[in-house]
Amino acid sequence: MATQKTKLSNRLPKDLTPSPFFAELEKTKAQVVADCAAGDCAALIDMTVSSPVRVGLPVELEDAVDQARSLFGHWSPDASGWREAREAVAEYYRERGGRFTANQVIITASTSEAYSVLFKTFCNPGDAILTPMPGYPLLDTLAQLEHLECAPYFLKLVREKPLRNLAQLKADVEGRSRTGVRDDKKESVRDNKQEAQFRFVIDTDSLLATPENARILLLVSPHNPTGHIVGLAEWNEIVRFCEENNLVLVVDEVFGDYGFSDEVKRSWQYLRREARGPRPEEDYFDCGGNDLVFAPKDGPKCPIFWLNGLSKAVGAPQLKFGWMAFYAPRENFEEIRAALEFVEDAYLSTSSCAQALATPLLTHAAEYETLVTARLMQNWSTLQSMFPNKYCPKVLGGWYAVLHLGEDDEELTLRLLREKHVLVQPGFFFDFEEDGWVVISLLQEPDLFAEAVKRMAELR
Repeated sequence: MATQKTKLSNRLPKDLTPSPFFAELEKTKAQVVADCAAGDCAALIDMTVSSPVRVGLPVELEDAVDQARSLFGHWSPDASGWREAREAVAEYYRERGGRFTANQVIITASTSEAYSVLFKTFCNPGDAILTPMPGYPLLDTLAQLEHLECAPYFLKLVREKPLRNLAQLKADVEGRSRTGVRDDKKESVRDNKQEAQFRFVIDTDSLLATPENARILLLVSPHNPTGHIVGLAEWNEIVRFCEENNLVLVVDEVFGDYGFSDEVKRSWQYLRREARGPRPEEDYFDCGGNDLVFAPKDGPKCPIFWLNGLSKAVGAPQLKFGWMAFYAPRENFEEIRAALEFVEDAYLSTSSCAQALATPLLTHAAEYETLVTARLMQNWSTLQSMFPNKYCPKVLGGWYAVLHLGEDDEELTLRLLREKHVLVQPGFFFDFEEDGWVVISLLQEPDLFAEAVKRMAELR
């Protein structure tokens, strides 16, 4: 009797073997590593590294473990996560100007699990989610595993003059106050001295192609890999679009602590009402039993979720601790929280150890943020010094940058590896619309980063 072949779920890709390109990339990498080990060539520099632990930025765990050890054996199941852990997350936001309460926090084992919970809560098989393009391919995989379709909206590259800094603006105002007139000739000269900037922005017009079965819009800010951070005008357009189309807005801000620019803010700060006058008592409501949550009366009419975790906040992906902080209109806040807790209660996947460590680790998150941000900004400055802005679009935040070098990105990636011993990621992996893009990490140790960038510039 012939043995029947076991059928796999149609959630999976039909072909799980590596693509010819990635098979060739691994083969080339192995050869380069072997050559380097033999001392025949310059060392390989990995510009795809995404773990701070691998580049001299480890999280300090000893003190946190000492503080939390007594709770490692404790088991107190709660669908939303331990109250203490949720309070620690709420405090993390308060230290940064946020107003979430512990009642607006759901603990998960990872950001990926948070996506899965949200897909189960708000979507049916066959529904669509809106994902940014270019973008991180994991989003498509997570959607496919839930029997969901992905519909893209786009980020586009624009050319603009840089904003003047505060000193320039002050000088302009003082000069006009003295003369009472604007010197257009001087303004023109000053403007021409400023280099044009290239940066990615959200093409909000591309949202008009949204299919009728869309249920969730995914926003990544800071965006992986372009370094875009959503600005206030973009935010208002996206929220309005979600309100009009009955969509849930999900913001992946795992790189949220690592912003470089004062032109933009963390997106949850756009909910604050200072511009309309400080009335904090109107921003909170009791959803039962003195259970206060932050939900301004005139807030957005769509639910909004912000995803984050210890993976990037303190550089500890191995601890598997994530969360979602959420806003919902008052009239259906309790219904949404009950639905989330129903899904979470089926898994209870976050370990006692991870939840116990959350409080001591998040207490020192700001220190870690300062350490990593200094590294990122140093490397970003090095990259800018070697590549003009037309090759290297402006990064507002995050751990990655993109370069456009004008060749086939597959061939470019292989050439950099073979000839320069620099490992990068090809743009097609992130669904760039045009060829010639590569993606690099800004985390690498500064000396190695500078050497890698120098080698890359030699191919330009």
